Amino acid sequence: MTHDLDRRAFLQTGATLAASASLATRAVAQPQVVIPTAPVTGAIATGIIGTGGRGTADLGAVLEHGKVAAVCDVKADRMKAAADVAMRDTPAQYADYRRVLDRKDIEAVVIATPPHLHAEMAVAALQAGKHVYCEKPVAITPASVAQVVKAVKASGKVFIAGQQLRSYKRLGAAVGKIRAGAIGDVLMIKAQRHSESDLSHTGTSADWFFDVEKSGGYLIEMSVHNLDLCNWAIGATPLKAAGFGGILLYKDDPPGRSIMDGYTLSYDYPGGVKLYFTQMVFHPKGLPGGGQFVHVYGQKGACDLMGDTSVYPLDGKAPPAELVPKMEEAPNAHMLAFYECIRGKGTNPADITVGATGALTAIMGHQAITTGKVVEWKTIAGDLS
Repeated sequence: MTHDLDRRAFLQTGATLAASASLATRAVAQPQVVIPTAPVTGAIATGIIGTGGRGTADLGAVLEHGKVAAVCDVKADRMKAAADVAMRDTPAQYADYRRVLDRKDIEAVVIATPPHLHAEMAVAALQAGKHVYCEKPVAITPASVAQVVKAVKASGKVFIAGQQLRSYKRLGAAVGKIRAGAIGDVLMIKAQRHSESDLSHTGTSADWFFDVEKSGGYLIEMSVHNLDLCNWAIGATPLKAAGFGGILLYKDDPPGRSIMDGYTLSYDYPGGVKLYFTQMVFHPKGLPGGGQFVHVYGQKGACDLMGDTSVYPLDGKAPPAELVPKMEEAPNAHMLAFYECIRGKGTNPADITVGATGALTAIMGHQAITTGKVVEWKTIAGDLS
């Protein structure tokens, strides 16, 4: 099966990843995976920590490529539902994630809890000698990002961030050609993530998502995907950021809300490359200009990176040309890469550097908006080495 990046599916990621229990939910559209009935030969025993929408989706990927030895969640109904999905592997059920880490037979863990818990759990898992697949963002503050980076470097274990776009072959090929000069030197990127509605105010993730101290808000929890793709295309991290935003429509809705519902951001990159990024959750259905895109502008033309990856010549004398052809994309390729890295095969598509820089790019933007100041990368990132 061949398929393009589905903008609507990608747009719905944040809400559905947090609130849906569908195994088909992904950061981008993917064919639904049929869970094998027979155990995977030579499977790596894995614990799933967090069994909400994102964790249940990851659980499906683990069932395809590994063994679900344990599921863990503080919400008993969600944990039982996950255990039922993974009944092939008869997983143990724990409310305390530390019980998972205590299991000597468990080699790897998948962390898919609310973002404010990612750093604590990732550090503990690495110190317990586990390989870690940590959902994005790896953390929501500069200090906690630094803690994860330090723990990964000290552990010698495989760490992969759940930034699944990095495992899409077509995107990788397109980014490679852009960085090789297919559109000339990159000058600017214009990107957006516009939705028709807010995350459900009564869903199972509403108890944490609307608290910026727990989720980081739309920018850090969701747009890390978009911003990482921009970093990838440019081949650098931003030098500074400025922006404006706030709670524009959903004021105190739900009550106590502290996350923004709309903002604009400008990032400045090495070489003078610019990024303009917007996100909002009140774009009326049917109004042109909604959805998501990443338009990369170069000296020779521009590429719609999240669309058909066509190149539009700057002089307009030739029709758009295909940058890379459609490709067969393996479902759950990101999880497969995690297991292959544990086995000493392949390359990590989203290692701690990718995870940390993606999170810090979003955090940098958030701080620029909330402080009303131009925020510099060096004050956010420190020394990532």
